[in-house]
Amino acid sequence: MRAVRHHVHGGLDALVVDDVPVPEPGPDEALVRVEACAVNFLDIQQRRGPALIPGFRLPHIAGMDIAGTVEAGDGIPTGTRVVVNPAVPCDDCDTCRSGRDGHCPNAKVLGGTIPGGYAEYVVVPVANLYPVPDGRDLVEAAVVPTIWMTANHALHVTGRAAAGETVLVHAGGSGVSTAAIQLARAAGLRVISTVSRPEKADYVRAIGADVVIDTSAQDIVGTVREVTDGRGVDLVLDHVGPATWAAGLFSLAARGRLVFFGNTTGDVAETNLVYAYHFGLQLLGSDPYDRAEFAPVLDAYWSGGFRTPIDSEFALTDARAAQERLELRQATGKVVLRP
Repeated sequence: MRAVRHHVHGGLDALVVDDVPVPEPGPDEALVRVEACAVNFLDIQQRRGPALIPGFRLPHIAGMDIAGTVEAGDGIPTGTRVVVNPAVPCDDCDTCRSGRDGHCPNAKVLGGTIPGGYAEYVVVPVANLYPVPDGRDLVEAAVVPTIWMTANHALHVTGRAAAGETVLVHAGGSGVSTAAIQLARAAGLRVISTVSRPEKADYVRAIGADVVIDTSAQDIVGTVREVTDGRGVDLVLDHVGPATWAAGLFSLAARGRLVFFGNTTGDVAETNLVYAYHFGLQLLGSDPYDRAEFAPVLDAYWSGGFRTPIDSEFALTDARAAQERLELRQATGKVVLRP
């Protein structure tokens, strides 16, 4: 089969199309023909190096978010249309047995530490397969897992969002913010979102943002204070990192919560400690979701009228161009590979 791999860390030219054997499923596993695989920023970070997830090895096949059809499997009918939960806990340690498998010390990640969806076929534990409802497109299914599970966990589990609150969501045109904005609106929150380019503003309004701040022309903190009558927001969702950290911190109301769950602009951010403790601000790292969260969020997605706009689709052999579009922040919505 064809698979896009990188044998070394580096630029886009590190991605190469290789011919590799079709993987064989073992007990409690299935072979899935990949119909669509979403491109995530982790793919780019892992390719650039160093690897972010323990257990990573080269050569590597990226691709966490996969939808396709079952070709062979242990206890699952051939032809079943499925979407994949990329988090693979061991199910055998004390942490897993306690229901906190998101912190499993032996966890693997499809496309993160083990071969993922940048290929024509992938082997997946049957426990990680979820049927895609009839009439729902597999391309749409492929873009749901990482961004919707991450956004839901950050907003509701870590952030404890409540109806009537106001939330600031950074980078509204990104995939995870697309999910966060819709989830927040559905939960009864007022949503303020930032965009880095004016052409993304209409997109962010269309998916539910009440106020959009164009950071190329507007000051984030000043605008937030203006539209909240000086109070600030109750909650900030930040997966950008240092570039937006200070603005999020100073946009918070007293006793507000800043939930962070990404580092696309770097690993280290400075915090004004006096300001933070004086106003009782809570800085909350959003940890991995547990398996028990997956099905309820997926069911809510199918039934709740949510959507995930597709920015663009690329052939598997055009993986370099797909990653480049995401890397240059040109995408509005999700970028997808179609093997």
